[in-house]
Amino acid sequence: MKDLIEYIAKSLVNTPDDVVVTEETDPENGTLLKLKVAEEDKGRIIGKQGRIAQAMRTLIRVKAAKAGTKASLEIL
Repeated sequence: MKDLIEYIAKSLVNTPDDVVVTEETDPENGTLLKLKVAEEDKGRIIGKQGRIAQAMRTLIRVKAAKAGTKASLEIL
């Protein structure tokens, strides 16, 4: 899942070198992915009315459901 988010984010931003994805595992809440991008690229990641961010969260939830776990995405 980390690779998927990193690939999508690097494809969208102007400075792909600033994209950092960290993964934290919690037994109760599953996996938490934290996406950090450059300040000027946050708008590109979030998208109009949050559509791109919501689409990435949906992809993560679907992939986690197939694996039988939970996952969420936090954009920093």
